Amino acid sequence: MQERNRAWRGLDWPIIFIYLLLVFMGWLNIYAAVYSDEHSSILDFTQRYGMQLIWIFFAFALAIVILMLDRRIYFVFAYFFYGISIIFLIAALLFGRVVNGAHSWLQIGSVGIQPAEFAKFATVLALAKLIGVYNFKILQPNSILKICAILFLPVVIILLQNDTGSAMVYLVLILMLYREGLPNWFMLFLAFMVLLFILVIIYSMTTIYILLFSLTIILFIIYGNKTKEAIIYAFSSAIAGVIIYLISKYGGYSLSLDKIVLISAFIGIPLVLIYAFFRRIKLIYYLSLFLFVTSSFALTVDYGFHRILPIHQQKRLNDLLGIEADPQGWGYNVNQSKIAIGSGGFFGKGYLQGTQTKFNFVPEQSTDFIFCTVGEEWGFLGSTVVIALFAILILRIIMIAERQQEAFARVYGYGVASIIFFHVVVNVGMTIGLFPVIGIPLPFFSYGGSSLWAFTILLFIFVKLDYSR
Repeated sequence: MQERNRAWRGLDWPIIFIYLLLVFMGWLNIYAAVYSDEHSSILDFTQRYGMQLIWIFFAFALAIVILMLDRRIYFVFAYFFYGISIIFLIAALLFGRVVNGAHSWLQIGSVGIQPAEFAKFATVLALAKLIGVYNFKILQPNSILKICAILFLPVVIILLQNDTGSAMVYLVLILMLYREGLPNWFMLFLAFMVLLFILVIIYSMTTIYILLFSLTIILFIIYGNKTKEAIIYAFSSAIAGVIIYLISKYGGYSLSLDKIVLISAFIGIPLVLIYAFFRRIKLIYYLSLFLFVTSSFALTVDYGFHRILPIHQQKRLNDLLGIEADPQGWGYNVNQSKIAIGSGGFFGKGYLQGTQTKFNFVPEQSTDFIFCTVGEEWGFLGSTVVIALFAILILRIIMIAERQQEAFARVYGYGVASIIFFHVVVNVGMTIGLFPVIGIPLPFFSYGGSSLWAFTILLFIFVKLDYSR
């Protein structure tokens, strides 16, 4: 009896308590989101809240099984779990059914499973095992290649499934890698690339390239203190553009300004790179490499946004950035969501009293837009409580991760915190118009077995690792 009590005390009960509270609150909100007088029984298993109760039961069973298993299983079989998740992702791509335009669901009997949700914990486990070995050097070329292979393989498959939202979740694991040694300049560069992504959507490629070129010249002057060389560098690029323009004009070709700028850039920059490499002029080499990488990224984003990205996602981004306004079309979901949340006021309209929710003004209100129900019925106060619970959960996970004696458990803990953080910020952000609608669930709240089970597995593996430290 004493050993059993000691075992129960070894579990981190604050995390488990917050998990149970969030799951319960989520279930109540799903009931409110789909409530109708014809189906008022809270145990009606023909409705979504009844089905969610079944998913919750199995989630609790999964949590108990995870806590009962030996912790070494998660380390020893980390790559095995990752391999199985990749197989299921490929199976969904080849044989899965289409839901909301994404080929990402496997039908098993009457139950639909989304492998992308379960691949999250498998990817975190694989990265934790790779990075958690003794004396791992994250900045070595071999290490970077292995990390990229593990991280981007599921991302590529999920993108092929046309599920951009789920693919973006994996990229947040860079926060986990930053804790394990990624340099500050890399995170600043990443932030700059995010800003560049937004600018490419708003402005033309000519404007973007001139901006990047000007920034390179400024950096050249600041860090190299070589104004004369910077002027020569800029003048040479301008001459290259003029030559290409004259060739196109008198050669019978019709080239726009955009094309002239891009051709001069992607001929001139590699030549400068080669020159700087062989002359061993590091500053020119690195700045030219910066210009080449950022210009290539901008061109890729421009092409991908206008030629590959589905039209509805283009419209959503344009609506978010203020380029286009269509509150009754592409912006309808977000517009109705903001109306519902705003109508809740400070204290909310009361449980089951939400008119926007009850009359189904907000699409997907029990899944991706479940936070609308919180905002309308519980108001600003209830929304703050929900966000605070998520914040406490994430901070608790980070605190526990830092006290781990093994790198594997620490890395995994930061992976768990990163994924939950991304889901909460983006899901809440898209319901209030701060982020584009990319279709990712709010952890423990949104309706669906795949999401609930995946987050339960993700969290309770970490609880087990902490219990066994």
